[in-house]
Amino acid sequence: MLQHTKAIVLRSVKYGDTSLISTLFTEKQGIQSYMVQGARSSKAKSNKAALLQPATLLDLVVYHKPQTKLQQIKEFQFAHIYTSLQEEVVKNSIALFSAELLLRLLPEQAQQPELFAFSFDYFCELDKMPVTDVANLPLYFIIHCSRILGYEIRGNYSADTPHLNLHEGAYMSLAPVAAPYVLDEDARVLNAFLLADDMASLKSIVLNAEMRYRLLDWYIEFLHQHTQHLSTIKSLEVLRAVLH
Repeated sequence: MLQHTKAIVLRSVKYGDTSLISTLFTEKQGIQSYMVQGARSSKAKSNKAALLQPATLLDLVVYHKPQTKLQQIKEFQFAHIYTSLQEEVVKNSIALFSAELLLRLLPEQAQQPELFAFSFDYFCELDKMPVTDVANLPLYFIIHCSRILGYEIRGNYSADTPHLNLHEGAYMSLAPVAAPYVLDEDARVLNAFLLADDMASLKSIVLNAEMRYRLLDWYIEFLHQHTQHLSTIKSLEVLRAVLH
């Protein structure tokens, strides 16, 4: 049946001489894969391949068949046209990391309307924010995505609970007895991210690049401890190279 939905492009891979197989996070049906025939052809209207780059936000009309792994697209267009995200290297690297995180973290064909709405708004805000204010966004995004999916660190950093136990997924009074060991100072700063309600509040969290990388690594390790969905995020190394 025909269905209208918004979508976030997560990945596109070449198929044959002129086609693409694109994996999209859709508003209506969660993660879906689509065959887009002729997208790379020189005769393709409106340069279809350009619309299927990771992190692009789309409006789609699709032929949706339940239990079918490879769906078909009838027509698609931009749902939001970026003004800076694709040109600015730092923003683009954050967007690619965020799109890959969704690809690695989400199970296929599971509806996630709350996470879709959050992610769609996040990419729009990333596009609009000054590049000087975006460094903390990757950690903010991964925390909120995992929280919506049910993976959340319990408790808060305090004088009574200064230790973060990744195995237990909680702040605790006693230091963990098994690696990995989160530094107490890192646990304190990570708590500020866990309490951040919106992207604007991130400006008050000031830290250097080295600690920012460690916090992101700690949180990815937490997810590895508690979910089997998350595999290696290849764009993480690129993010580290450009984010300061």
